[in-house]
Amino acid sequence: MTGEATKTLPLDDLHKQAGARFGGFAGWSMPLTYPAGVMKEHLHTREHAGLFDISHMKLFAVSGPQAAALLARTCPLDAAALKPSQSKYTFFLNEAAGIIDDLIVTRLGPERFMVVANAGNAEADEANLRTLGKDFDAVIEPLDRVFLAIQGPEAEDVLSKAGVDTGALTFMHGVEPRPGWFMSRSGYTGEDGFEIALPEGDARDLLAKLLSDERAMWIGLAARDSLRLEAGLCLHGQDITPEIDPVAAGLMWAIPKDLRSAGGFVGAEALRNAISKGADEKRVGLKPEGRQPVRAGTELTDEAGKPAGRVTSGGFGPSAAHPVAMGYVTAALAASGAKLFADVRGTKIPVGIHPLPFTPHRYRKG
Repeated sequence: MTGEATKTLPLDDLHKQAGARFGGFAGWSMPLTYPAGVMKEHLHTREHAGLFDISHMKLFAVSGPQAAALLARTCPLDAAALKPSQSKYTFFLNEAAGIIDDLIVTRLGPERFMVVANAGNAEADEANLRTLGKDFDAVIEPLDRVFLAIQGPEAEDVLSKAGVDTGALTFMHGVEPRPGWFMSRSGYTGEDGFEIALPEGDARDLLAKLLSDERAMWIGLAARDSLRLEAGLCLHGQDITPEIDPVAAGLMWAIPKDLRSAGGFVGAEALRNAISKGADEKRVGLKPEGRQPVRAGTELTDEAGKPAGRVTSGGFGPSAAHPVAMGYVTAALAASGAKLFADVRGTKIPVGIHPLPFTPHRYRKG
Protein backbone atom coordinates (compact mmCIF):
# COMPACT_ATOMS: atom_id res chain seq x y z
CA MET A 1 0.00 0.00 0.00
CA THR A 2 2.89 2.31 -0.77
CA GLY A 3 1.82 5.92 -1.08
CA GLU A 4 -1.53 5.36 0.59
CA ALA A 5 -2.46 6.82 3.94
CA THR A 6 -2.73 4.37 6.83
CA LYS A 7 -6.36 3.72 7.66
CA THR A 8 -7.66 4.06 11.20
CA LEU A 9 -10.38 1.97 12.80
CA PRO A 10 -13.75 3.65 13.43
CA LEU A 11 -13.25 2.98 17.15
CA ASP A 12 -9.66 4.25 17.20
CA ASP A 13 -10.49 6.63 20.08
CA LEU A 14 -11.67 3.76 22.28
CA HIS A 15 -8.45 1.84 21.73
CA LYS A 16 -6.38 4.90 22.59
CA GLN A 17 -8.42 5.33 25.78
CA ALA A 18 -7.72 1.67 26.59
CA GLY A 19 -3.96 2.28 26.32
CA ALA A 20 -3.38 0.34 23.12
CA ARG A 21 0.02 0.22 21.46
CA PHE A 22 -0.51 0.52 17.71
CA GLY A 23 1.25 -0.86 14.67
CA GLY A 24 0.65 -1.21 10.95
CA PHE A 25 -1.13 -4.22 9.48
CA ALA A 26 -2.55 -4.54 5.94
CA GLY A 27 -2.60 -0.75 5.56
CA TRP A 28 -4.37 -0.17 8.88
CA SER A 29 -3.26 1.25 12.21
CA MET A 30 -4.15 -1.63 14.52
CA PRO A 31 -3.98 -2.18 18.29
CA LEU A 32 -1.13 -4.65 18.76
CA THR A 33 -1.30 -4.94 22.55
CA TYR A 34 -2.99 -3.32 25.54
CA PRO A 35 -1.46 -2.68 28.99
CA ALA A 36 -2.07 -6.27 30.14
CA GLY A 37 0.41 -7.49 27.50
CA VAL A 38 0.27 -10.25 24.93
CA MET A 39 0.72 -13.17 27.35
CA LYS A 40 -2.16 -12.15 29.63
CA GLU A 41 -4.36 -11.19 26.68
CA HIS A 42 -3.80 -14.60 25.08
CA LEU A 43 -4.53 -16.55 28.27
CA HIS A 44 -7.54 -14.37 29.14
CA THR A 45 -9.10 -15.32 25.80
CA ARG A 46 -8.53 -19.02 26.43
CA GLU A 47 -10.00 -18.74 29.96
CA HIS A 48 -12.67 -16.02 29.73
CA ALA A 49 -13.70 -13.72 26.85
CA GLY A 50 -11.37 -11.77 24.57
CA LEU A 51 -12.71 -8.79 22.62
CA PHE A 52 -11.14 -8.00 19.23
CA ASP A 53 -11.72 -5.09 16.86
CA ILE A 54 -11.54 -6.67 13.40
CA SER A 55 -13.07 -3.74 11.52
CA HIS A 56 -10.12 -3.84 9.11
CA MET A 57 -11.72 -6.90 7.55
CA LYS A 58 -14.32 -6.45 4.81
CA LEU A 59 -17.85 -7.70 4.43
CA PHE A 60 -19.65 -8.01 1.11
CA ALA A 61 -23.34 -8.76 0.77
CA VAL A 62 -23.97 -10.70 -2.44
CA SER A 63 -27.62 -10.93 -3.43
CA GLY A 64 -29.89 -11.55 -6.39
CA PRO A 65 -31.28 -14.43 -8.47
CA GLN A 66 -27.79 -15.60 -9.49
CA ALA A 67 -25.91 -14.82 -6.27
CA ALA A 68 -25.32 -18.52 -5.57
CA ALA A 69 -24.15 -19.11 -9.14
CA LEU A 70 -21.71 -16.19 -8.93
CA LEU A 71 -20.20 -17.54 -5.70
CA ALA A 72 -19.95 -21.02 -7.24
CA ARG A 73 -17.95 -19.46 -10.07
CA THR A 74 -15.65 -17.41 -7.85
CA CYS A 75 -15.10 -20.09 -5.17
CA PRO A 76 -14.84 -23.90 -5.01
CA LEU A 77 -18.17 -23.78 -3.19
CA ASP A 78 -21.66 -25.12 -3.86
CA ALA A 79 -23.35 -21.99 -2.55
CA ALA A 80 -26.80 -23.19 -3.63
CA ALA A 81 -26.44 -26.23 -1.35
CA LEU A 82 -25.79 -24.15 1.77
CA LYS A 83 -28.64 -24.30 4.25
CA PRO A 84 -30.12 -21.11 5.70
CA SER A 85 -27.62 -19.53 8.15
CA GLN A 86 -24.89 -22.05 7.24
CA SER A 87 -21.34 -20.67 6.90
CA LYS A 88 -18.55 -22.25 4.88
CA TYR A 89 -14.80 -21.65 4.78
CA THR A 90 -13.68 -21.27 1.18
CA PHE A 91 -11.30 -19.40 -1.15
CA PHE A 92 -10.92 -17.15 -4.13
CA LEU A 93 -8.48 -18.98 -6.41
CA ASN A 94 -6.56 -17.72 -9.42
CA GLU A 95 -6.31 -19.66 -12.69
CA ALA A 96 -3.28 -21.54 -11.31
CA ALA A 97 -5.35 -22.56 -8.24
CA GLY A 98 -3.30 -20.26 -6.01
CA ILE A 99 -5.17 -18.86 -3.02
CA ILE A 100 -5.99 -15.18 -3.65
CA ASP A 101 -7.82 -15.03 -0.33
CA ASP A 102 -9.54 -17.27 2.17
CA LEU A 103 -13.10 -16.34 3.09
CA ILE A 104 -16.17 -17.30 5.03
CA VAL A 105 -19.43 -17.33 3.08
CA THR A 106 -22.77 -17.44 4.94
CA ARG A 107 -26.20 -18.01 3.42
CA LEU A 108 -28.63 -15.48 4.87
CA GLY A 109 -31.60 -16.06 2.58
CA PRO A 110 -32.68 -17.74 -0.65
CA GLU A 111 -30.83 -15.09 -2.69
CA ARG A 112 -28.61 -13.41 -0.07
CA PHE A 113 -25.09 -14.29 1.10
CA MET A 114 -22.46 -12.62 3.28
CA VAL A 115 -18.77 -12.84 2.33
CA VAL A 116 -16.12 -12.00 4.95
CA ALA A 117 -12.75 -11.19 3.39
CA ASN A 118 -9.28 -10.34 4.70
CA ALA A 119 -8.21 -6.71 5.09
CA GLY A 120 -5.17 -6.75 2.84
CA ASN A 121 -7.13 -8.36 0.00
CA ALA A 122 -10.39 -6.38 0.27
CA GLU A 123 -9.88 -4.23 -2.83
CA ALA A 124 -8.66 -7.13 -4.96
CA ASP A 125 -11.52 -9.32 -3.71
CA GLU A 126 -14.09 -6.69 -4.62
CA ALA A 127 -12.54 -6.27 -8.07
CA ASN A 128 -12.55 -10.04 -8.53
CA LEU A 129 -16.22 -10.29 -7.55
CA ARG A 130 -17.24 -7.41 -9.79
CA THR A 131 -15.29 -8.66 -12.81
CA LEU A 132 -16.82 -12.12 -12.61
CA GLY A 133 -20.16 -10.69 -11.51
CA LYS A 134 -20.72 -8.99 -14.88
CA ASP A 135 -21.97 -12.32 -16.20
CA PHE A 136 -24.46 -12.86 -13.37
CA ASP A 137 -27.69 -11.27 -12.16
CA ALA A 138 -26.31 -10.43 -8.73
CA VAL A 139 -25.62 -7.33 -6.64
CA ILE A 140 -22.29 -6.94 -4.77
CA GLU A 141 -22.52 -4.53 -1.84
CA PRO A 142 -19.47 -3.65 0.29
CA LEU A 143 -20.72 -2.96 3.82
CA ASP A 144 -19.44 -0.15 6.02
CA ARG A 145 -19.61 -1.72 9.48
CA VAL A 146 -17.73 -1.96 12.72
CA PHE A 147 -16.68 -5.60 13.04
CA LEU A 148 -16.04 -7.12 16.46
CA ALA A 149 -15.07 -10.60 17.63
CA ILE A 150 -15.66 -11.97 21.10
CA GLN A 151 -13.86 -15.24 21.70
CA GLY A 152 -13.47 -17.64 24.61
CA PRO A 153 -15.43 -20.02 26.84
CA GLU A 154 -17.41 -17.19 28.47
CA ALA A 155 -18.19 -15.30 25.25
CA GLU A 156 -21.77 -16.52 24.94
CA ASP A 157 -22.62 -15.64 28.53
CA VAL A 158 -20.99 -12.20 28.30
CA LEU A 159 -23.01 -11.42 25.18
CA SER A 160 -26.21 -12.66 26.83
CA LYS A 161 -25.62 -10.41 29.84
CA ALA A 162 -25.14 -7.49 27.41
CA GLY A 163 -28.53 -8.22 25.85
CA VAL A 164 -27.38 -10.03 22.71
CA ASP A 165 -29.28 -13.27 22.21
CA THR A 166 -27.09 -15.78 20.37
CA GLY A 167 -30.12 -18.02 20.02
CA ALA A 168 -29.54 -21.43 18.56
CA LEU A 169 -26.41 -20.42 16.63
CA THR A 170 -23.85 -23.19 16.46
CA PHE A 171 -20.33 -23.14 15.03
CA MET A 172 -20.12 -21.89 11.42
CA HIS A 173 -23.61 -20.43 11.28
CA GLY A 174 -24.62 -16.79 10.94
CA VAL A 175 -27.71 -14.58 10.94
CA GLU A 176 -28.81 -10.95 10.65
CA PRO A 177 -30.36 -10.57 14.12
CA ARG A 178 -31.17 -6.85 13.84
CA PRO A 179 -31.27 -4.30 10.99
CA GLY A 180 -27.70 -3.63 9.86
CA TRP A 181 -26.25 -6.43 11.99
CA PHE A 182 -24.55 -9.67 10.98
CA MET A 183 -23.54 -12.19 13.64
CA SER A 184 -21.81 -15.54 13.16
CA ARG A 185 -20.57 -18.17 15.56
CA SER A 186 -17.02 -18.37 14.30
CA GLY A 187 -13.58 -16.92 14.94
CA TYR A 188 -9.85 -17.12 14.58
CA THR A 189 -8.72 -18.45 17.95
CA GLY A 190 -9.82 -22.09 18.17
CA GLU A 191 -12.23 -21.08 20.94
CA ASP A 192 -15.99 -20.79 20.93
CA GLY A 193 -16.98 -17.27 19.98
CA PHE A 194 -18.78 -14.83 17.75
CA GLU A 195 -18.08 -12.22 15.11
CA ILE A 196 -20.52 -9.31 14.98
CA ALA A 197 -20.73 -6.63 12.28
CA LEU A 198 -22.92 -3.64 13.17
CA PRO A 199 -23.29 0.12 12.69
CA GLU A 200 -20.83 2.25 14.64
CA GLY A 201 -23.44 3.71 17.01
CA ASP A 202 -24.71 0.25 17.92
CA ALA A 203 -21.12 -0.94 18.36
CA ARG A 204 -20.28 1.78 20.85
CA ASP A 205 -23.43 1.01 22.87
CA LEU A 206 -22.68 -2.72 22.85
CA LEU A 207 -19.03 -2.24 23.82
CA ALA A 208 -19.98 -0.13 26.82
CA LYS A 209 -22.01 -3.09 28.08
CA LEU A 210 -19.43 -5.73 27.18
CA LEU A 211 -16.52 -3.90 28.78
CA SER A 212 -18.47 -3.38 32.00
CA ASP A 213 -18.20 -7.16 32.43
CA GLU A 214 -14.87 -8.06 34.02
CA ARG A 215 -14.79 -11.28 32.04
CA ALA A 216 -14.39 -9.32 28.76
CA MET A 217 -11.07 -7.67 27.88
CA TRP A 218 -9.64 -5.97 24.79
CA ILE A 219 -7.19 -8.21 22.94
CA GLY A 220 -4.66 -6.93 20.39
CA LEU A 221 -3.33 -8.23 17.11
CA ALA A 222 -0.26 -9.84 18.72
CA ALA A 223 -2.36 -12.21 20.86
CA ARG A 224 -4.75 -12.79 17.97
CA ASP A 225 -1.75 -14.10 16.06
CA SER A 226 -0.51 -16.40 18.83
CA LEU A 227 -4.06 -17.71 19.39
CA ARG A 228 -4.64 -18.53 15.72
CA LEU A 229 -1.18 -20.09 15.39
CA GLU A 230 -1.79 -22.42 18.34
CA ALA A 231 -5.11 -23.30 16.67
CA GLY A 232 -3.30 -24.16 13.42
CA LEU A 233 -5.20 -21.52 11.42
CA CYS A 234 -3.63 -19.96 8.34
CA LEU A 235 -2.75 -16.30 7.86
CA HIS A 236 -3.13 -15.18 4.26
CA GLY A 237 0.03 -13.61 2.94
CA GLN A 238 2.17 -15.95 5.05
CA ASP A 239 0.82 -19.51 5.34
CA ILE A 240 -1.30 -19.26 2.20
CA THR A 241 -0.62 -17.03 -0.80
CA PRO A 242 -1.50 -16.76 -4.51
CA GLU A 243 1.50 -19.05 -5.14
CA ILE A 244 0.18 -21.82 -2.86
CA ASP A 245 -2.74 -24.10 -3.76
CA PRO A 246 -5.15 -25.84 -1.35
CA VAL A 247 -3.45 -29.22 -1.94
CA ALA A 248 -0.09 -28.07 -0.59
CA ALA A 249 -1.80 -26.02 2.13
CA GLY A 250 -3.67 -29.06 3.47
CA LEU A 251 -7.00 -27.32 2.99
CA MET A 252 -8.72 -29.74 0.61
CA TRP A 253 -11.21 -30.55 3.38
CA ALA A 254 -12.84 -27.20 2.54
CA ILE A 255 -13.64 -28.28 -1.04
CA PRO A 256 -16.51 -30.77 -1.58
CA LYS A 257 -15.40 -33.93 -3.37
CA ASP A 258 -17.83 -33.53 -6.27
CA LEU A 259 -16.50 -30.03 -6.97
CA ARG A 260 -12.91 -31.30 -7.05
CA SER A 261 -13.76 -33.42 -10.08
CA ALA A 262 -16.55 -31.45 -11.74
CA GLY A 263 -16.62 -27.89 -10.39
CA GLY A 264 -16.64 -24.92 -12.75
CA PHE A 265 -14.95 -22.44 -10.44
CA VAL A 266 -11.96 -20.29 -11.37
CA GLY A 267 -8.83 -22.44 -11.10
CA ALA A 268 -10.73 -25.75 -11.26
CA GLU A 269 -8.58 -27.31 -13.99
CA ALA A 270 -5.33 -26.31 -12.28
CA LEU A 271 -6.61 -27.66 -8.96
CA ARG A 272 -7.51 -31.00 -10.57
CA ASN A 273 -3.99 -31.16 -12.01
CA ALA A 274 -2.52 -30.40 -8.59
CA ILE A 275 -4.60 -33.15 -7.01
CA SER A 276 -3.54 -35.63 -9.68
CA LYS A 277 0.14 -34.68 -9.43
CA GLY A 278 0.28 -34.46 -5.65
CA ALA A 279 1.96 -31.71 -3.66
CA ASP A 280 5.74 -31.23 -3.79
CA GLU A 281 5.58 -29.64 -0.34
CA LYS A 282 3.01 -29.65 2.45
CA ARG A 283 2.01 -27.35 5.27
CA VAL A 284 2.85 -28.81 8.67
CA GLY A 285 2.99 -27.83 12.31
CA LEU A 286 6.51 -27.31 13.65
CA LYS A 287 7.72 -27.53 17.25
CA PRO A 288 11.19 -26.09 17.91
CA GLU A 289 13.12 -27.67 20.77
CA GLY A 290 13.77 -25.43 23.76
CA ARG A 291 12.25 -21.98 24.34
CA GLN A 292 13.56 -20.04 21.33
CA PRO A 293 10.76 -19.18 18.86
CA VAL A 294 11.42 -19.71 15.16
CA ARG A 295 9.96 -16.87 13.09
CA ALA A 296 8.40 -16.61 9.63
CA GLY A 297 10.95 -16.64 6.84
CA THR A 298 13.37 -18.99 8.59
CA GLU A 299 14.78 -21.64 6.27
CA LEU A 300 14.66 -25.31 7.27
CA THR A 301 17.26 -27.96 6.49
CA ASP A 302 17.30 -31.73 6.93
CA GLU A 303 19.82 -33.69 8.99
CA ALA A 304 22.24 -33.67 6.05
CA GLY A 305 22.05 -29.87 5.85
CA LYS A 306 20.05 -29.87 2.60
CA PRO A 307 17.15 -27.42 2.07
CA ALA A 308 13.95 -28.94 3.45
CA GLY A 309 11.44 -26.10 3.61
CA ARG A 310 10.60 -22.84 5.33
CA VAL A 311 8.72 -21.42 8.29
CA THR A 312 5.70 -19.28 7.36
CA SER A 313 4.43 -18.42 10.88
CA GLY A 314 6.14 -18.78 14.23
CA GLY A 315 6.17 -17.52 17.78
CA PHE A 316 5.67 -18.62 21.37
CA GLY A 317 2.45 -20.40 22.32
CA PRO A 318 1.39 -19.23 25.81
CA SER A 319 -1.22 -21.99 26.18
CA ALA A 320 0.97 -24.67 24.61
CA ALA A 321 3.84 -23.42 26.84
CA HIS A 322 6.42 -23.87 24.08
CA PRO A 323 7.36 -22.30 20.73
CA VAL A 324 4.90 -23.05 17.91
CA ALA A 325 5.24 -22.63 14.16
CA MET A 326 3.84 -23.62 10.80
CA GLY A 327 5.59 -23.97 7.52
CA TYR A 328 6.12 -25.98 4.36
CA VAL A 329 8.42 -28.96 4.03
CA THR A 330 8.99 -31.39 1.19
CA ALA A 331 6.23 -33.96 0.91
CA ALA A 332 8.60 -36.86 1.68
CA LEU A 333 9.83 -35.22 4.89
CA ALA A 334 6.29 -34.27 5.91
CA ALA A 335 5.25 -37.91 5.63
CA SER A 336 8.31 -39.23 7.45
CA GLY A 337 8.14 -36.85 10.40
CA ALA A 338 11.90 -36.34 10.14
CA LYS A 339 13.75 -33.95 12.44
CA LEU A 340 14.60 -30.67 10.80
CA PHE A 341 16.79 -27.73 11.71
CA ALA A 342 16.12 -24.01 11.71
CA ASP A 343 18.91 -21.49 11.38
CA VAL A 344 18.25 -18.74 13.94
CA ARG A 345 21.00 -16.12 13.82
CA GLY A 346 23.63 -18.75 13.11
CA THR A 347 22.37 -21.29 15.66
CA LYS A 348 20.88 -24.57 14.41
CA ILE A 349 17.70 -25.26 16.38
CA PRO A 350 16.18 -28.76 16.09
CA VAL A 351 12.58 -28.65 14.91
CA GLY A 352 10.10 -31.51 14.95
CA ILE A 353 7.00 -31.90 12.78
CA HIS A 354 4.00 -31.56 15.09
CA PRO A 355 0.30 -32.33 14.55
CA LEU A 356 -2.02 -29.34 14.15
CA PRO A 357 -3.59 -27.77 16.13
CA PHE A 358 -1.20 -27.27 19.05
CA THR A 359 -4.15 -26.64 21.41
CA PRO A 360 -7.54 -28.37 21.00
CA HIS A 361 -10.35 -26.55 19.23
CA ARG A 362 -13.31 -25.85 21.50
CA TYR A 363 -16.01 -24.90 19.03
CA ARG A 364 -19.71 -25.16 19.93
CA LYS A 365 -20.91 -27.56 17.25
CA GLY A 366 -24.23 -28.60 18.71
